[in-house]
Amino acid sequence: MSRIINNFNIKEERNLSMLMDFYELTMSNGYFQNGFSDAVVYFDMFYRRNPDDASFSIVAGLEQLVTFIENLKFTQEDIDFLRRKGVLSEEFLQYLLTFKFKGDIYAIPEGTVVFPNEALVTVKAKVIEAQLIETMLLLTINHQSLIATKANRIVRASQGRPILELGARRAQGADAAIMGARASYIAGVNGTATTMAESMFGVPALGTMAHSWIEFFEDEYKAFEIYAKTYPSTCTLLVDTYNVIKRGIPNAIKVAKNVLEPIGERLKGIRLDSGDLAYLSKIVRNMLDEAGLTDCKIVASNSLDEYIITELLSQDAKIDIFGVGERMVTAKSEPVFGGVYKLVAVEEEGEVVPRIKISENEEKIINPGYKMVWRLYDKDSHKAIADVITLADDMIDESHPYIIFDPVFIWKKKKITNFYAKKLQISIFHNGECVYKLPTIEEIRIYCSEQVDSLWGEVKRFSNPQKYFVDLSQELWFVKQELIQRYRNAEDIDE
Repeated sequence: MSRIINNFNIKEERNLSMLMDFYELTMSNGYFQNGFSDAVVYFDMFYRRNPDDASFSIVAGLEQLVTFIENLKFTQEDIDFLRRKGVLSEEFLQYLLTFKFKGDIYAIPEGTVVFPNEALVTVKAKVIEAQLIETMLLLTINHQSLIATKANRIVRASQGRPILELGARRAQGADAAIMGARASYIAGVNGTATTMAESMFGVPALGTMAHSWIEFFEDEYKAFEIYAKTYPSTCTLLVDTYNVIKRGIPNAIKVAKNVLEPIGERLKGIRLDSGDLAYLSKIVRNMLDEAGLTDCKIVASNSLDEYIITELLSQDAKIDIFGVGERMVTAKSEPVFGGVYKLVAVEEEGEVVPRIKISENEEKIINPGYKMVWRLYDKDSHKAIADVITLADDMIDESHPYIIFDPVFIWKKKKITNFYAKKLQISIFHNGECVYKLPTIEEIRIYCSEQVDSLWGEVKRFSNPQKYFVDLSQELWFVKQELIQRYRNAEDIDE
């Protein structure tokens, strides 16, 4: 089975339908056995806080969710395995044999800047259909949103210098390496060391040599010489195997003069992978410039992240390109995105009835009902002002001032004028059929850059960023408060 995505033929050789928490099956069997199979429900996938104490995140992974939904099926082998567990009814197992997702899915497009408590994905479907896609929905969106968010922080820290993703060998498995490279590219990274990421998604795969290449030969110069003769038009040399200043750079310069320049080629770059990168880059830059290699780029790697890159540049490091590995592809500083999937409404006799989860922890009280997320933009600057979560049928009148207020500290209000409003969620599946044309990865990448540019600089600070407003419409706020009071009053009666 295969499909064409972004001009690449993607083979779906694995059936991932069974990649789910077992409680999805036990609950679904319970719904089936008790006559609730046709009940229509609404689920929201959202997250509660941004990684790294940031002010925003970037959503990614929608393409993989679409692929999963389109290929979702249970094989006879799956059914035989489930039967052996002795938990699920035979009638339900037969139902699974012909299972197909037939519901609706709405989502915020990949590359969009998003904020806590906004529904990144909304599922409207029969309860079993909505339940059985939970794990893969969370897995795909959580993972790639996490990596895209981290990668964009690193891209912004580089101040326009190219970033290369080099982390596959330390990723948590093959899929994490490939999808991490994809998400990083969406967020602005320029290329990856993971070859399959280009084969599958068109992310440019790049690479030169490791220390083992140099160690293989009798001396460093010989290693450089043979490499330069093999790749004369793309020669970048790793110069820190022995001694950067005394051996690596002198040998690189010698190869540039003796091997490359006589055939009309130039040394494209040198790479530093250890030591004091700020200090070494300044010395190396002077040595290269004095040798007439002013166009030779300095590439630096070695456990980099946004904070180290910021420090290096503040020290006037002469680094042109950064290679970032484990700290990006694993989002090492905070490796969990924390997205959740919660029931927010049930259809009863044709009416959408809101549901709510209440907690002693205020941030875990969900926003109930079938909803829509809006973004308000300033008409003059086109910068994002605030987001508003409304009930699905609500509209925002751009011709009049709009009052936003803090959902918790409701006396904190702001009047928005001279603005326009945009709905963030779009239709992805309708009655089980994909109605969304998947954009190319280059289109997503450009869109992501535009999204980040739409934020004020204060919101993008790494330390103590300004909080972005995400408020509830008055109508949604009243629905939420009514449900909270209803259940609180029921507790009082029970006591």
